[in-house]
Amino acid sequence: MVSLALCIGTIGTALASPLYPIYQQLWHLLPSHITYIFVAYMFGCLATLLFLGRSSNSFGFRPTLQIGIVFVILGLALSSIASNALWLALGRFIIGIASGLISTSAMLGLITTIPDSHKQNAPQLSSIITVIGFGLGPFIGGLIAQFSSQPLVTPYLPVIAAAIVCFFGLFLVKAPQFKVQPFSIAPRLEIPAAQHHALFFIAGLTAFSAFGAFSLFASLSPSFVKDLIPWHGPLVSGSAIASILLVSAVVQFSAKSLLPAKSLILGLITLVVSFVLLSLCMSMQWSILFFISDILVGVGHGLGLLGAFGLIHQMTTTDNRAAVMSTYLFIGYLGTIVPIIAVGYLADHFGLTTGVLGFCLGVGLLCLALIFWHKKIA
Repeated sequence: MVSLALCIGTIGTALASPLYPIYQQLWHLLPSHITYIFVAYMFGCLATLLFLGRSSNSFGFRPTLQIGIVFVILGLALSSIASNALWLALGRFIIGIASGLISTSAMLGLITTIPDSHKQNAPQLSSIITVIGFGLGPFIGGLIAQFSSQPLVTPYLPVIAAAIVCFFGLFLVKAPQFKVQPFSIAPRLEIPAAQHHALFFIAGLTAFSAFGAFSLFASLSPSFVKDLIPWHGPLVSGSAIASILLVSAVVQFSAKSLLPAKSLILGLITLVVSFVLLSLCMSMQWSILFFISDILVGVGHGLGLLGAFGLIHQMTTTDNRAAVMSTYLFIGYLGTIVPIIAVGYLADHFGLTTGVLGFCLGVGLLCLALIFWHKKIA
């Protein structure tokens, strides 16, 4: 049930991505409007991580999960009846709050409920379930919308139904006694000891780049994919988005024996190559390069996050790991906001191709800088 709650919390985040071209045509939206709708989710998630990230310590993981599930239901229901971009963005903001609550409480829940023989793998299991949920969202949304007479309503309904079942199913989960901490909304962000500062920011900016790369595909690829490949529709764009995270999950599972530093550098190199191929694809309209770039973003995403997570684990202790991880996630999640809003602005004023090329150049240079910075301190 805890794993299902985590999966539902992440399915809702990208469920609407394949539907953006339909919203864009129906409501006459600019590319920047799509990016604003997409990043509204992240503002909700970041606010929750900052101010409500320790709710599980005060209320317990099960009630926090159930509160998160209620927010999922509210956010998806509002998205399904949204009549304009503002209401859709509000629905996504509420889904972001849900995701923030569920992601923090599910980690504690998995550690508590997982069999003793697998407890040491709880963080990796949480990461893989999260990635699977993110990938299922656009695939489910695209699949249902492709064959539905109401493509802006029907995709949300099965996930709402699953969330309701999960809410009541969580009552069956036995939560152990725990030491209740006073509830506080005071933000708590922390960085590791001074000798780890450089490596910490390399890990954080790697997550920034990986999250940004995925968000580019999740927010705008449904808009530019119709000009690059011969197949069209929500299922095509949803599958392209889902494949990134499917590949990422497979890579994280397969490469978990790699040293964290090596995994991180390989992830950064792969992201740079994917940006080069996407730039060539946008410039020359070579559809085959889109598929290769899409898969390489998944590989880079998986390797980069696997390495970054491993480095964070190495440079922290049980006393400061949660707070440092929150800071790391805060930096990483900024990658889903800042570059994507910039792409939307460039696309409005100079065209979608220019916006995507600008992203590839900017984030690609950041990845190269991180590779050389790590080499310098290694």
